[in-house]
Amino acid sequence: MLKNVVAVVLEEVHPFELGVACEVFGLDRTADGLPGYDFALAGARPGPHATHSGFAVDVPYGPERLAGADLAVVTASAVREQYPEPLLEALRAVVAGGGRVLSICSGAFVLGAAGLLDGRRSTTHWRHSDELAARFPATVVEPDVLYVDDDPVITSAGTAAGIDACLHLVRKVQGAEVARAIARRMVVAPHREGGQAQFVNRPLPEGDGDSLAPLLDWMRHHLDREATVEQLAARAHMSPRTFARRFQQETGTTPHRWLTGQRILLAQRLLESTTESVDAIAARCGFGNAAALRHHFGCRLGTTPLAYRRCFADSC
Repeated sequence: MLKNVVAVVLEEVHPFELGVACEVFGLDRTADGLPGYDFALAGARPGPHATHSGFAVDVPYGPERLAGADLAVVTASAVREQYPEPLLEALRAVVAGGGRVLSICSGAFVLGAAGLLDGRRSTTHWRHSDELAARFPATVVEPDVLYVDDDPVITSAGTAAGIDACLHLVRKVQGAEVARAIARRMVVAPHREGGQAQFVNRPLPEGDGDSLAPLLDWMRHHLDREATVEQLAARAHMSPRTFARRFQQETGTTPHRWLTGQRILLAQRLLESTTESVDAIAARCGFGNAAALRHHFGCRLGTTPLAYRRCFADSC
């Protein structure tokens, strides 16, 4: 059942994330033959709620509106130390009564405060994932995905990932045709490839003056070359064993994983800023061929080079 849907807001309301819930569940599409929802807005109290964009949203209901809800969509708001207990209790009652809860972005912190993430997998915006894991250690935070469905709790990453999570739930409960029709009206993809790892800005790092900085700089400028640990150790004037230990201490990873990460960063930059073929980019980055680049791209970013280019190329 997906009929009674309540969007939950707290100050400072994030308008876009609230708009996602309103667009998917608050718009009457019954004239198009699509299901209708009994949609409402509720907060810790009725009345005006400030947004972080300088205007207010009128919220007609308090926590009592969540009684009997099939779905409570907890939209994004400013992260705080404590959340209103009546609202948390109402969210717990939704799940206890057989309903679902879905958070968008920082809304995951509200679910965490309600204890609804305990023993479950979850996600949030990549900027908040470490904080969510630290504050709620009983949940397993997955920072590199667009959403996590640990029924009856669904959590989504930042901003537009809320669209993905909402459409996923519609597809799951009401079928792919309904989800596709809503997506078509919204002019969005009914299912997006990849995860939020592809949206994290990781600029190519500069040398920081540590003992391996000159070697790291050399490696960054010769990513197309194959280099064994023995060859790198000789360049650093160390034994392979000492080099491997020092590399781990200074970078937090192994030479192979560091090189792979740098090659992917370069590939991302070339996909964004050039029209070179995937084969040419693979060669420039040291992957050798497009198949290897696709493999590592999929493992690290959860998408393909061509899909990434479609999203992020300068011409888009």
